[in-house]
Amino acid sequence: MSEILTLQEACEVLNCHPNTLRNWDRTGVLNAIRFGSRKDRRYKKADILKLLGLEKDKEITLSTLEGGFKLENRRYIGSKQKLINWIFSIIAQECKGGESFADIFAGTGVVSAEATHYFGEVILNDFLYSNYTIYRAFFDSDEWNKNKLVKIIEAYNNLDSRTLGENYFSKNYGGRYFSKNSAKVIGFIREDIQRKEHLLTEKESHVLIASLLYSADKIANTVGHYDAYFQKENSKNDFRIKLIEPINSASKKIKIFREDTNLLVKKIKADVVYIDPPYNSRQYSRFYHVLETLTKWDKPKLYGTALKPEAENMSDYCRVSARDRLAELVENLKAKYLVVSYNNTYESKSNSSRNKITLQQIKEILEEKGKTKVFEKKHQHFNAGNTDFKNHKEYLFVTTTNHA
Repeated sequence: MSEILTLQEACEVLNCHPNTLRNWDRTGVLNAIRFGSRKDRRYKKADILKLLGLEKDKEITLSTLEGGFKLENRRYIGSKQKLINWIFSIIAQECKGGESFADIFAGTGVVSAEATHYFGEVILNDFLYSNYTIYRAFFDSDEWNKNKLVKIIEAYNNLDSRTLGENYFSKNYGGRYFSKNSAKVIGFIREDIQRKEHLLTEKESHVLIASLLYSADKIANTVGHYDAYFQKENSKNDFRIKLIEPINSASKKIKIFREDTNLLVKKIKADVVYIDPPYNSRQYSRFYHVLETLTKWDKPKLYGTALKPEAENMSDYCRVSARDRLAELVENLKAKYLVVSYNNTYESKSNSSRNKITLQQIKEILEEKGKTKVFEKKHQHFNAGNTDFKNHKEYLFVTTTNHA
């Protein structure tokens, strides 16, 4: 970080609007230096560090102040992060003149994040509570006090797990999905965020919970989901929480939902709708139940070796009714273009991996809606160990609807 910052640079570090800095200058909270004939505001690095309570750290960098985790820095089955460039090269080629984009099975949210570079309006939807909170944390444009959260996280990272008592999280997940000490800290932090709710804005609460989800998932004693944990504990014993880096989407119109997709499409419309449902029998609410519990903090009764709560948010796209649900969805969509992701796991030997809809069925459903093209690309899939694909492919259907 330079010793002297411009108004815009200071806004990025402090995560505030330029008018906030101008008010702070007038009221003496953070005094500016005036430069040139236009009297442009500049700010001393030392003054900003003092405001943040970090004046002793003379080597602090801008990236440190911006936090740690980016949206794509999580383990998630079916993530399209490695396919983003391919997907959007096809969208740019085939979907002309679109202003709005809907990602109705948004998952990690990485497709929506990329869409903000091309579309003025982006709609995200997912049934999981954890994903909804993550979207609110990364995409919401509401102002939040980064200085406040930096200090809160600094206090969390100074906790000594040996002085903490047992809590819901450590009693259930300690020594299993996480080390005992890390689970005590994670549970304490989540309880403390709950206690601080009246002191936090909605955005600040979402950012803290999302930061906790990313930090916990990073050290979890799993292969990347929570259907099981390693019998031999491999998780770290010194949990530390890092802030996420929210996306700058202030210039975009972002709408976030947590609804049944088949009901939502009756209420929304977009020029381009991206569809990537869970085609096989893996229920995401079951695979990510620990993160769901950590988000909701409803402390449910848990069952079985995997310590899962009673089932909820079960998707029909993971059942034999998947074909009919997709047909209903496509029929009700109001869009110029439909972009559908699919992979060729239908012939899988694993029951959980086997798709509930065939490639031919998807093509037939989409062709009822309009002219459909199919693109394909070799791509390494998620493998739980039961199936070996030597020629795995990712498909992308693009349908120009009859109403385009």
